[in-house]
Amino acid sequence: MVVARREVLVQLDDDLVTRLDGLARQRGVSRSELVRRGALAVLEAESLGAADAALQDAYRRQPQDPRLIEAARRLAAETSPAW
Repeated sequence: MVVARREVLVQLDDDLVTRLDGLARQRGVSRSELVRRGALAVLEAESLGAADAALQDAYRRQPQDPRLIEAARRLAAETSPAW
């Protein structure tokens, strides 16, 4: 499957370009591919951060039942291996 791409100009300092090129060589990919992967990682991290914030907000609005937490703690204590 061919994905349409758009050329985008990004200005980077020499040190960052050198480091990216080194990592790209180690990974066996082009600098462009490495930057694409980095951009996707940033977008994914942002999405996960937003989902985490929404989950925390939901727990603030309606905290877990303390009895459920205590039951889970006891179950974990009873079933976890004795390391």
